[in-house]
Amino acid sequence: MAKVYIGIDNGTTGSVGIISNMDDNKRVLYFHTPKKKELNYTKTKRFIHRVDGTKLKNLISSSLIELGCIDPQDVMVFIERPFTNIKAINTMLLSVRALEATLIVIELLGLPYMYVDSKEWQRHMLPSGLEKKELKMASMQVGQRLFPSVDFSDFDDADGLLIAEYYRRKGF
Repeated sequence: MAKVYIGIDNGTTGSVGIISNMDDNKRVLYFHTPKKKELNYTKTKRFIHRVDGTKLKNLISSSLIELGCIDPQDVMVFIERPFTNIKAINTMLLSVRALEATLIVIELLGLPYMYVDSKEWQRHMLPSGLEKKELKMASMQVGQRLFPSVDFSDFDDADGLLIAEYYRRKGF
């Protein structure tokens, strides 16, 4: 069983939730996936957002150190699968690019990981019967109830934390 659970809501607008059970003391950290804005790789003038791999690596590393976790085998990372829908090809490509950048960081840190489906953790962490447009609001409200010490003022949802909490509860 892991001692530190990292939930990653994939994407450049995603988040990273870290829940630690080190020394039987539950601690919670939550931050946005760091991103950087740069010119697109095409010849037309267009800006894109990319995962800032260096900042993501540093944030995860410093978080693990802060939590007293030095053994990568005490950690389990759960990464939400990217959005895939050929009808929305641009969004799908952005999701897959963000996933690849995140994977590189996780692999450089030597952390074990697995992919998770949003519907699985949402089914257990959010009320049933929600419509797509209600998911973010519900995620935020559940996150605020479960983690009252976290400052959510800069977030649209609590997905990264709820992913980590779902698998912590499962005792993965």
